[in-house]
Amino acid sequence: MPKNYIELNRDRFLGELFELLRIPSVSAKSEHKPDMEKCAAWLAESLAKAGADRAEVMPTAGNPVVYAEKICDPAKPTVLVYGHYDVMPPEPLDEWRTEPFEPVVKEGRIWGRGANDDKGQLYMHAKAFETMVATGCLPCNIKFMLEGEEEIGSGSLYRWCEENRELLRADIILVSDTSLIAWDVPSITCGLRGLCYMQVEVSGPDKDLHSGLFGGAVANPANVLAKMIASLTDENGRVTIPGFYDKVRELTPQEREDFNKAPFDVEEFKKGIDIPDIAGEAGYTTMERTGVRPSLDVNGIWGGYQGEGSKTIIPARASAKISMRLVPDQDHREIAGLFEKYFTELAPPSVRVKVTPMHGGQPYVTPTDLPAYAAAARAIEETFGKKPLPYYSGGSIPIISGFESILGLKSILLGFGLDRDAIHSPNESYGLENFYRGIETIIAFFRYYAEADRQ
Repeated sequence: MPKNYIELNRDRFLGELFELLRIPSVSAKSEHKPDMEKCAAWLAESLAKAGADRAEVMPTAGNPVVYAEKICDPAKPTVLVYGHYDVMPPEPLDEWRTEPFEPVVKEGRIWGRGANDDKGQLYMHAKAFETMVATGCLPCNIKFMLEGEEEIGSGSLYRWCEENRELLRADIILVSDTSLIAWDVPSITCGLRGLCYMQVEVSGPDKDLHSGLFGGAVANPANVLAKMIASLTDENGRVTIPGFYDKVRELTPQEREDFNKAPFDVEEFKKGIDIPDIAGEAGYTTMERTGVRPSLDVNGIWGGYQGEGSKTIIPARASAKISMRLVPDQDHREIAGLFEKYFTELAPPSVRVKVTPMHGGQPYVTPTDLPAYAAAARAIEETFGKKPLPYYSGGSIPIISGFESILGLKSILLGFGLDRDAIHSPNESYGLENFYRGIETIIAFFRYYAEADRQ
């Protein structure tokens, strides 16, 4: 029985995950390139040991892709499992209560960078696969495609998919890189926001200037940048970029009512992230703001002296990273153009502006009438004891919409994270129960999906 196999191998599964988490596969930093290659090789070997007939590390223009497969019967359906082995940078390091790349278990949770996003969730699929092979109950063909660039936009994966369409032929893509509404409110993510990520630089003098000798006579790039950023949203929380909302798909009153039926406690939300009050676009609930409305945020800002003590200067330049989360039917390429035009127009003639698009991806919606969606819903009902709610996530996985356009495949977003997991933040964690129940649910998905194919 699969459940018995999981129980007998719990400690080994966890030990292997810890090995994976110890590899600092940070795709955003070039010095971690050897770690990316090490991580890919580790995963390929792990999938081979789990029972894959083919498991290899395949090069791309950037970080490698791990591809593995087991074709038990060409006449049976094929599930393509997608995940990513790269992780976010761990900084700020002084806010971690544990070492980010030395995982530990405390309070029933795995603590470490990648514990949830996405190594913990990715590895559930590897262990579900091993369990099905070992117990003789793998009902479908399975392929794995694990990339190392999701956290920086999956730039190399688009071309790799185009070059390997035949290799990736499947019936559905299964992804665990999302979350549940709550542990007692299971859900399936059926929508993701898109992403448009930009970097901007405002420059003035050719060098830092003495703020006493030049202050009041020379535009300060940091001051100007702050004003320009402040102009990107208004007092009602709306983005001010002309044309930004032109293609936003507005929900009908009935759709809004249905969307807000999912349980949500504002006070618990505030308490969970220690904020004094909520904020956002006027006229919309917090659920709507984070699921079906677009947004704009500064992700990082820098310029001038930031060391110990004081240094009275006018900085020569100031910069920021800015991301916009998009909803159907916004296009990240169009939004990037609108942003660049507007941001440049905001600048006074006393400074120069440089706008650099970093990466982006389209919004994505999974139809809830797919047989694979029904299989996922039955699987969650079996393991959680409740029917899952459809859920629109505020997060983005840019490549998911790319899979549909390149491979012609829909994706089922069967994630098991929780808000408390602090993905992308210091002290990322993932519940032990989430990890093991995730394995059981994935196995149940394969069973129900195979049954649907036979009907």
